[in-house]
Amino acid sequence: MRILDTLSVTEKNVDTSDSVRIYLCGVTVYDESHIGHARTIIVFDTLRRYLESKGIKVNLVQNFTDVDDKIINRANKENVSAEKISTRYITNYFNDFDKLNVKRADSYPKATEHITDMINLIQGLIDKGFAYISKNGVYFSVLKFKEYGKLSKKKIEELIAGARVEVDETKNDPVDFALWKFADDSPTWDSPWGKGRPGWHIECSAMSLKYLGSNFEIHGGGRDLIFPHHENEIAQSESFSGINFAKIWMHVGMVTINGEKMSKSLGNTKSIDFVLNKWGPNIVRLFCLAGHYSKPIDYSEDLLKETITKWRQVENCYFELVLADNSVSESEELEKIKEIVRESKMEFDNALDSDFNTPLALSAFFKLVKSTNQLASSEKLTRSISNIILPTFHEMLSILALNVIEVTENEKNKISNLIEQRNMLRNQKKFQEADDIRKQISDMNIILIDHKNKTLWMKQEKIGIEN
Repeated sequence: MRILDTLSVTEKNVDTSDSVRIYLCGVTVYDESHIGHARTIIVFDTLRRYLESKGIKVNLVQNFTDVDDKIINRANKENVSAEKISTRYITNYFNDFDKLNVKRADSYPKATEHITDMINLIQGLIDKGFAYISKNGVYFSVLKFKEYGKLSKKKIEELIAGARVEVDETKNDPVDFALWKFADDSPTWDSPWGKGRPGWHIECSAMSLKYLGSNFEIHGGGRDLIFPHHENEIAQSESFSGINFAKIWMHVGMVTINGEKMSKSLGNTKSIDFVLNKWGPNIVRLFCLAGHYSKPIDYSEDLLKETITKWRQVENCYFELVLADNSVSESEELEKIKEIVRESKMEFDNALDSDFNTPLALSAFFKLVKSTNQLASSEKLTRSISNIILPTFHEMLSILALNVIEVTENEKNKISNLIEQRNMLRNQKKFQEADDIRKQISDMNIILIDHKNKTLWMKQEKIGIEN
C-alpha cells in the first residue's frame, strides 16, 4: 500500500511488517463536531478497516485537545468550568461518531491527562538548547531547528516577515512558538518555570511519542493542520528525540460550502448532528469518501441526493442476494460471475493500495452492485450465484462501514405471509385488497420488488430528507 507523504511529496510504501501505528490529530472540544471533522475521521476509519481486513494490526491513537483558549472562552461565556465544556463535547463526539459507525480508536488521550509528559518534553528541549524561558512562558527557538518548514514548504524568511506584524518583545525571535504559557486564570498547572498551561503543539508531540514512540508509520489530520501545528510538532519532536518523527504524513482535504471553507464566523458549518438527521450515516460516509482524500470536497445537496439513489441500489442488491431462490445455475454462468467478483475485488483493493483512492474503490463496489441487480432483473440470480457474490459484497460493506438494515426472522415470516396473501388476492383480481396489503407492507418501510414470476422485498433506511 502506498500513501502520498506530504513531507517528501512522494508516494511511500506503508510499512506493515509489524503493526501500523497511526496518530490522528483529534478535535478541540469546545463545540459540536462538524462534517469537516467527520470527513477526516471517516477517511482514517476506512483506512484502518482496510488494513485490518488484510490481517494487519493497527494501533490508532486519536487525541482530544481539552485545554485551549477556545474552551476557556466558552466556559467563561457560560460561567462554568473548562472541564465541564470539554466533557460535554467529548460525550457528544462519541455519540456522533458511534452513529457514523466509526470504530473506536485504541486510545483517546486527553491533553489534561498528560501535563507531566509535556513538562518532561519541554524540559528536555530546554536542556538541549532548543527552548528558552521568557517573561510570558517557555518558547521553542525555531532558528535552532535547521529543517523548519520542510513539511509546509514555507521559508523561515517569509515567516519572519509575516510574524513581524505582531511582534512579541518577550520572544527571542518573532517566529518562535509557545511550549508553555504562564497564566493565573484556571485551568493552570504547576511547572518548574511557573504556573500556566501547555501550548497547543506540544500536546500532540508528548502524546504521540508516549503511545507510539518515534518514527511511527502514519501521522494524520486535516490539511489545515500542516502549518503551523504539524510543522511545529516535527520541530519539537525531532529536536527532542534526534530521530525521525513519523514515516508518512497523510492529510485530508477540507469540506467546503459553496467553495468556501467552513467556519464559525461565516456561520456556514454543518454539524454532524445536522447531517445525520438529514442524510443518515451511510449517505454521510459515502459523501466523505466520494472524493480523493487529499482534495477538498464541496458540501453539495445535489451530490448527496444522488448518493441516496446509489444507496437504494445497494439496499436492493443486498435483499436480492439474501432472498435469492434455490434454482440451479449453469456452470458457464457461475464462472462468469466468479470473474466479475474477482475483477471487482481486485479493482477495489488496487484503488485503496494506490494512495487510498476511495472514489475508484467505490466505483468497483458499485460495479459489483450493478452487475448483481442486472442479474436479478433478468431473473438469473440464484442461491448458488448469491453465495459467490455475498462474501465479497459483505467485505466491501465492512471496509466502507456501510450498514444495510437487516430484518429479524419474525419480520421475514410476517412479510412473506403478507406477500403471499397479496399475490393470492391479485390472482383473484381483488386489486383493492391487494393494494391495501401493499400499503400495510409499505408502512413497515418495506419496498416490494415485483419480478416476472415472484415478488421480493427490501427494507429501506429512513432518510430525513425524504420524510
